[in-house]
Amino acid sequence: MYVDPHAHTASVEIAVDAKTAFDFMASGKMQTYWTLGSWDRVDLGDGLFSGTSLWDGSTLYVRPEPHPELLIVDYWVGPDPDAMLKVNSARVRGGEELGRDPGTCIVTLTSWRTAKATDAAWERGAHVYKTEMHLIKGRLEHDIDAVPVKP
Repeated sequence: MYVDPHAHTASVEIAVDAKTAFDFMASGKMQTYWTLGSWDRVDLGDGLFSGTSLWDGSTLYVRPEPHPELLIVDYWVGPDPDAMLKVNSARVRGGEELGRDPGTCIVTLTSWRTAKATDAAWERGAHVYKTEMHLIKGRLEHDIDAVPVKP
């Protein structure tokens, strides 16, 4: 499998409107359900979130920067809230913009490689993005916005 040395991208068609998908992608709290490197999200206030990596248990900080007029979300991320980089982005395109059914959309994730990313972590990311697309699609199409309550 070819792994681009500078950026990863993955897309999926989802049977919801673009605004619904954008709102989901812009939510730092909802990312707990699809970002494998940052689960169990905690809202730290002022738009900052933290989560736990499923890979190594480390803490990752995330600050979503939504651009609703463009249906783009930039994500500032890093292991230190004072030294985050804008390395991830989500873009939503309405199905009607692409000649597809209205009420559908395409969500695309892009990640740019930082200077500190190891080859192993970067290759893992190429595989992970495809899985995360299916998690996003499942959550949105089945209107799942929370973990089931345990009795």
